[in-house]
Amino acid sequence: MVASTLAKIGEIRRAQRADGPAAMLGIGTANPTNYVLQEEFPDYYFRVTNKEHLTDLKDTFKKLCRIAGLEKRFFHHTEQLLNANPAFLHGTPSALDARLDIVAKAAPELAASAAAKAIARWGRPATDITHLIVSTNSEARSPGADLGLATLLGLRPDVCRTVLQLDGCSAGCTALRLAKDHAENNRGARVLVALFGDGAGAVIVGSDAVHPAERPLFEMVSASQAMIPGSEKQLNVRLGEGGVDIDISFNLPRFVAQNLERCLLDASGALGVEWKWNDLFWAVHPGSRGILDRVESALGLEPRKLASSRTVVRDYGNMLSATVIFVLEELRRRMDEEGDEAAEWGMMVGFGPGFTVETMVLHATKY
Repeated sequence: MVASTLAKIGEIRRAQRADGPAAMLGIGTANPTNYVLQEEFPDYYFRVTNKEHLTDLKDTFKKLCRIAGLEKRFFHHTEQLLNANPAFLHGTPSALDARLDIVAKAAPELAASAAAKAIARWGRPATDITHLIVSTNSEARSPGADLGLATLLGLRPDVCRTVLQLDGCSAGCTALRLAKDHAENNRGARVLVALFGDGAGAVIVGSDAVHPAERPLFEMVSASQAMIPGSEKQLNVRLGEGGVDIDISFNLPRFVAQNLERCLLDASGALGVEWKWNDLFWAVHPGSRGILDRVESALGLEPRKLASSRTVVRDYGNMLSATVIFVLEELRRRMDEEGDEAAEWGMMVGFGPGFTVETMVLHATKY
């Protein structure tokens, strides 16, 4: 009796699991309509914060903005919104309530814009989505953006929802890792990953793409996460009365460069392969131009290898968790242009609080 029961459970488990690896089937991105050019940002910042009298500090800030290498920054809040809510600039308790009220409407709407693009590129109706993973660093309520997004998209009532909060810049990779697990352990599952920050990114993930409309973009071969011991003070994220506070060590770019290769070797070694880093394509979360410079130097990468990450950080800045989705979209666009010359295997890398390094080995599908 016990043996037959165990055999039956084994059959059920095998039937529940997909045959092949998870793959990204559609990618979409969106930004708020409001943005500020980087060259105008110092004047904008000191004006809205009523700090224009601090001329020496403003000159220093201008130099830092030039070094950052950005062209523009996207924001949901406008100057008019900030003027109407002066408490936003002072971190009073009432400001947090007002911020959360704004996010409750803005997050689902922007995420829905990105998700609609991903769904259109996927080629199947939104009602075929079985799982929803939502990540944001801006919200602290339940039900939240996940329910709002499901309602806006018309997802079915039995969609399985998961919410990630305050995972910082690595949340994009974290959410995709969870989506891979969902897709591979639930036969026929189609997972929508939606991330919201100063931009929104969305990805449809699923295994065994047998529907004629589905076109896998990246197969998600393996995923791993590593927390660097003793690194807790390198990067911290906290939701307080003044909104989201991010405490970043001045030494972070050097710290990333010193520890990244070990994480990559562990990730690739688990597959029993040894790659030359320049033989791969790279989707690295562009926390800053300085981090990309350090990563490029530490791994000995050719300049073109981080071109997608550099393009995104130049055009959009660091949008926290959604940024790596923008990188994947830009990377796939470039690969389609390059055709057979594009690398077949690659690495997606994200950095977050902890200090945490998320890695995923990707295989690009060619058509």
